[in-house]
Amino acid sequence: MNKQGYTYILCSKQNGTLYIGVTSDLVKRVWEHKNKLADGFTKKYNVDKLCYYEVFEDIKTAIEREKELKKLRRKEKLELIEINNPNWIDLYYDIID
Repeated sequence: MNKQGYTYILCSKQNGTLYIGVTSDLVKRVWEHKNKLADGFTKKYNVDKLCYYEVFEDIKTAIEREKELKKLRRKEKLELIEINNPNWIDLYYDIID
């Protein structure tokens, strides 16, 4: 059985710094970002709000989608977030319920 995969976009604030990632455990991964457990970009720039995510049946498909998202221009990434999350709500609190 394949493990589910997630592609996600974190932001620092509305129209702020963006980070695109992929994981098999979205709740755990975002929690790690929020608690600054991963050294690097998201810790340095305080990027810890889940503003967009997609669910896939397997991690391989999620990785392919992550690559597609990273190729988008910033304007296209912002549009993707705006269409799906116009108020830029931190979706982390929706997925932990």
